[in-house]
Amino acid sequence: MKKEDVKENKSKVNSERTSTKAANVSILETTFVINGLNDIAHKIWLYLPPNYTTSTEKYDVIYMHDGQNLFDNATSFVGEWGIDETLNTLYKNTGKSFIVVGIENGGEKRIEEYTPWKNEKYGGGKGDIYVDFLINKLKPFIDKKYRTKPAAENTAIIGSSLGGLISFYGGLKHTETFGKIGALSTSFWFSNKVITFAEENGNQQKTKLFLLVGDKEGDSMVPDTKNMSELLISLGFTTQNLKTKIAANGEHTESFWKAEFLEVITFLFNLENNERTNN
Repeated sequence: MKKEDVKENKSKVNSERTSTKAANVSILETTFVINGLNDIAHKIWLYLPPNYTTSTEKYDVIYMHDGQNLFDNATSFVGEWGIDETLNTLYKNTGKSFIVVGIENGGEKRIEEYTPWKNEKYGGGKGDIYVDFLINKLKPFIDKKYRTKPAAENTAIIGSSLGGLISFYGGLKHTETFGKIGALSTSFWFSNKVITFAEENGNQQKTKLFLLVGDKEGDSMVPDTKNMSELLISLGFTTQNLKTKIAANGEHTESFWKAEFLEVITFLFNLENNERTNN
């Protein structure tokens, strides 16, 4: 999230848009009010692999934020990520499948949900409550109801903008739960406390992290991402587990994150090597 876009936190249904979600995407009947966060009943979007009902296979799981924007143009803010189309094509081409859990943001409350610290101008700061919900409520619910691989090495947390910030924070703070982090166009500017946090949690040997930023995002997005990458490496984050990409012509948009999503999960889940091994 760029500073001038900090109020871009609504994802309203547009009745004039046609739904684009694939048949293997659903919204769970169960909604979640997160105690201590706000009184919003958060909807959960669920992508199941094309072969889910015809196999007994267990699957890696990707937890993602801003669920309204991931699968369906009809509910997206300014365009969807096309996660379902990307993963359905991946399955068709390689046989690789994932379960994706998309948590809807709280609209006007999005800032407080996705920020671990307060910002003097924009507020926020309830991110720990949100992350605790993911770990202690939502993940056990998903692991119980669906055929997941529950280990950290099989579990990713991915988001963009403030969603990138909470992914970075939640993933590094809870490496026992999330072994893979996709921090896209991350709002490192939101609080200087992110530096201290990284210094205290950045010496990781097993966690995989993909840092993405576009060179057209403006403000301090590119230098902030570069500086964070260099800091993590200096702290002992292994170079084979950290990928930093400065994408040419990349802007702070859903279309940018849509275009980069496959590369993000290819790195995090080592898909290229897995494909070579399977062939």
